Amino acid sequence: MIRTALLSVSDKNGIVPFAKALHEQGIRLISTGGTAKLLAENHLPVVEVSSLTQFPEMLDGRVKTLHPMVHGGLLARRDFPEHMAALKKHGIDTIDMLVINLYPFNETVARDQCSFEDAVENIDIGGPAMLRAAAKNHQDVTVLISPDDYAPVLAEMKANNNTVSYKTNLGLAKKVFAHTAQYDGAIANYLSSLGDDLDHKARSAYPETLHLAFEKVQEMRYGENPHQSAAFYKDIDSVDGALANYQQLQGKELSYNNIADADSAWECVKSFSNHSGGAAACVIIKHANPCGVAVGANALEAYQKAFKTDPSSAFGGIIAFNVPCDGMAAEAISKQFVEVLIAPSFSAEAKTIFAAKQNVRLLEIPLGSAFNTFDFKRVGGGLLVQSPDAKNVLENEMRVVSQRLPTPSEMNDMMFAWRVAKFVKSNAIVYCANGMTLGIGAGQMSRVDSARMASIKAENAGLSLKGSAVASDAFFPFRDGLDVVVNGGASCAIQPGGSMRDDEIIAAANEHGIAMIFTGTRHFRH
Repeated sequence: MIRTALLSVSDKNGIVPFAKALHEQGIRLISTGGTAKLLAENHLPVVEVSSLTQFPEMLDGRVKTLHPMVHGGLLARRDFPEHMAALKKHGIDTIDMLVINLYPFNETVARDQCSFEDAVENIDIGGPAMLRAAAKNHQDVTVLISPDDYAPVLAEMKANNNTVSYKTNLGLAKKVFAHTAQYDGAIANYLSSLGDDLDHKARSAYPETLHLAFEKVQEMRYGENPHQSAAFYKDIDSVDGALANYQQLQGKELSYNNIADADSAWECVKSFSNHSGGAAACVIIKHANPCGVAVGANALEAYQKAFKTDPSSAFGGIIAFNVPCDGMAAEAISKQFVEVLIAPSFSAEAKTIFAAKQNVRLLEIPLGSAFNTFDFKRVGGGLLVQSPDAKNVLENEMRVVSQRLPTPSEMNDMMFAWRVAKFVKSNAIVYCANGMTLGIGAGQMSRVDSARMASIKAENAGLSLKGSAVASDAFFPFRDGLDVVVNGGASCAIQPGGSMRDDEIIAAANEHGIAMIFTGTRHFRH
């Protein structure tokens, strides 16, 4: 039974009504510093820790709870007579509930103006010590680190005479140890990112030790193949607009491959949100590669244009919109087999249409443009870490290297093709025209083969490449690749440049009479 609670929080959200509810339940309140002052201002009887320990807070608050009167009350096993006898002998009362959240270290070091001294002062010492003590003794102590837990714990207490079940206490203890591990990991990451001069602004993006924190969203039926097990974990600090923040409205449980492909679709379609003149964009993904991308006046038009690129591959694909999915788009999509459909929102009409197809997974995700801090690739015994490929080349950063200048429409088509190529597995060749993909060649060992494949895809879909724009994610190492795309019908090409044979490639472009642009940026995607 909970009789005494110690409250000491940096996040004051919800603490006053929670403390009032505890007081109404007859629970004695102990607190420290700012929390104690806040509770007293709200007319709650509160015992300051310094009164409990008979020792004043000192060293600017660094020492206040590191005392046997606190830790004895948290750590004593109520079912061990010798523990209870020791408490009685030394006049220590049990503390049955601990409500704490830690100094805001992450928020502090995220500020540009933060100094090394500021960072160090926001390393909590007493808080983690109390949390770990209470969590270790979870059979007797209820420990809360999040305001989200106040209401359910209070409801359980009211229903059970101020008692919280072992199951609840164990669950809360698990959260504590995960939280303190993450907190210590953040401190280690920060300190090991600093050079010898301890300059906060000059710290490395890649610390000497890297601690990561993810929480499990779900376990999968299997992984990429049925003989593999798998689970999906969400970044503790998941950014707005990230796939991990999805809300599933209907459909079967997501699979490993669903999530991997959905991420490709979502990241690709998001890239058009700020660069399509307000137009709707649709991306269809199959096996991690776009098989159709288009922009249109609305979701329906964008979908219809994207679907034309490769109807065969679109079967059983992942579809993503950067605009709400309305009834007209839903009606058209419902005529094909789709695994997952993603949009910022779905109209009531669209939901009604898909309700008849319960296996279709509908994911609603708030639209955002933020990227993950890091991209990871696991290798044998190690981890490759890099910044995300967030570079979007602007028109004024490009260089026309051909004798013929591109027309405005060709420039628009090349910009569109370049944006798509970034999300196609290397080697990547993408033909586009009039705001839609026409042919996509992906993942071939030879760039020439990717170019041929893209042409074949367009031919199979009955699409003409005449006058199209073509994008290559990396430079053409020889002129043969450029020859193939021009013979396929391209009138302009966009590529990074940087080959030792650039002069030969430029001469080939002039020979063919096409416009060619160098971006200076490569988009390998493996």
